[in-house]
Amino acid sequence: MFNLEQFISTHVTKRSESMFMSDIEKNKEALSNRIKGKTVCVIGGAGSIGSSFIKAILPFRPASLVVVDTNENALAELTRDLRSTKGMFVPDDYVTYPLDFASPVFEKMFVKRGGFNIVGNFSAHKHVRSEKDIYSVEALLQNNVLHAKRLLDFLVKFPPEEYFCVSTDKAANPVNIMGASKRIMEDVIFSYSDKFPVKTARFANVAFSNGSLPAGFLDRIQKLQPLSGPSDVKRYFVSPEESGQICMLACMLGENRAIFFPKLEEAQMMTFDAIGTELLKAHGYETIECNSDEEAIDKAVELKDGGTRYPVHYSISDTSGEKAYEEFVTETETADMERFSSLGVITGKAIPDKEGIRKLFMQLTAAFERTETTKEEVIKIMKEYLPNFEHIETGRSLDSKM
Repeated sequence: MFNLEQFISTHVTKRSESMFMSDIEKNKEALSNRIKGKTVCVIGGAGSIGSSFIKAILPFRPASLVVVDTNENALAELTRDLRSTKGMFVPDDYVTYPLDFASPVFEKMFVKRGGFNIVGNFSAHKHVRSEKDIYSVEALLQNNVLHAKRLLDFLVKFPPEEYFCVSTDKAANPVNIMGASKRIMEDVIFSYSDKFPVKTARFANVAFSNGSLPAGFLDRIQKLQPLSGPSDVKRYFVSPEESGQICMLACMLGENRAIFFPKLEEAQMMTFDAIGTELLKAHGYETIECNSDEEAIDKAVELKDGGTRYPVHYSISDTSGEKAYEEFVTETETADMERFSSLGVITGKAIPDKEGIRKLFMQLTAAFERTETTKEEVIKIMKEYLPNFEHIETGRSLDSKM
């Protein structure tokens, strides 16, 4: 029987246990002091990283856990997963809410509870494909930036002991709108660091996370459809378990305005075609290299007759916003590489220019109020705020591919 966790460990991360386990063990007492008996609100908690964060903190026995997510089905699965896991601690005060954190009903719930000790925000547009046109760009920036600021404005009335908002490695020298939105988000949350402690983390791709290409490979295999992916894009990967652990360590142990990232070597990068090929082997298939999506689709018909040769189409990436390599730290940032064995921490980040952020928000809000605003105009506004934002535009979206 195929075991995804074992596959990730053997073929993707190539680690037999979590790379963060030693740091968790060394800091167990500190983690317990910061979590045990505390009230916790996790926004976007039914997603891949948010749910892993929840599983990382529950062993430290918080007093209450409120999970907010717009995906009602995923919330139901999260609860079933937690309740079905042997030895998993779930507090008596555990509630899930299928709602938008930018909605008035969220604020009503928050006020009724008098705020929370720990707030983690994992609600995010995380895919580069979410920037295909002005409508998808607006939705991305509303969620990742504008609504995130609205939440922070609200939290000033109920300041938490710890606030964490997840970032991405793509925020370092961004080449796509998603990465640039997360880089702006870092500045936004840091601008509130005089109100309450704020922390974030940049990390690698989460192996087989919801909506990711590797997760799509599993769906294709289940439906006997061909695999397609880039052959030239290298990415760092962490396991789902590791994604929650790095967020927990950053949230609970990070200093104000700290950015955590995993210590990964370039040799640990993986390409998507390599993952796809190994995945097919694990399912008992031999790959057939095809020259186009169409050819692969035609050959996939044979799989329905019990064929064991699986068609794939791997090609050079030609879509907008794809970065050829990944990085966690820019040349202008200073990282402490000594405090943790598995983590680096970007330190010394100053409180950002609040007037600059205010101006950016006014420009974005005004742009989105006009029906004729274009994607290019929004990119120009973002570049004025982030001079090192070099958007890669090819005119092709991932929606044009399998």
